[in-house]
Amino acid sequence: MDYLEDAVEKAQQEAGMKIEPRMEHEWLRQLVGIWAIESECTMQSDNVPKKLKGIESVISIGNFWIQGEGHGEMPGCDAMADMVITLGYDPGKQCFVGTWIGSMMPHLWIYQGSLDTDKNILTLHSEGPSCHDVNKLAKFTDIIEIKSSNHRTLTSLMQGENGAWHTLITTSYQRIEQPCLIAI
Repeated sequence: MDYLEDAVEKAQQEAGMKIEPRMEHEWLRQLVGIWAIESECTMQSDNVPKKLKGIESVISIGNFWIQGEGHGEMPGCDAMADMVITLGYDPGKQCFVGTWIGSMMPHLWIYQGSLDTDKNILTLHSEGPSCHDVNKLAKFTDIIEIKSSNHRTLTSLMQGENGAWHTLITTSYQRIEQPCLIAI
């Protein structure tokens, strides 16, 4: 344990509020590492799937949060995008919470979600600009599925005005580097 963790633990004990990570916090730790990304995107109006590549680095922030920083190709142009995701679990709300931002838009995505009963799939719900009319908000669902310790997928869905859900992006993550813990 480093100096900062010791100080936080001591302060929590003195305040009588020692907070222990839960199973949900531990579940998030399996996302820590460096991941190669391959996506297939059907967000464009022609619905022709676009193949995109990128990389994501996910770190732990203490025992309760993870933060992922991604960099990858954008559909429909030669530009690259940067993205940041945070995920944690709020015991008071009894759900996963988080945020997502991307360099391609000014919208802050707010997540709430839960694990399936087998604890392999995390489903996150949010609202954001509709792909059909950026002046309207639509409902979105991101589904993170753990396939193995070194492979996971993300499926992003948007609910259309008719209530039907449409897959926008499917992404495969292959771990290329395990997390490294450094003791000081």
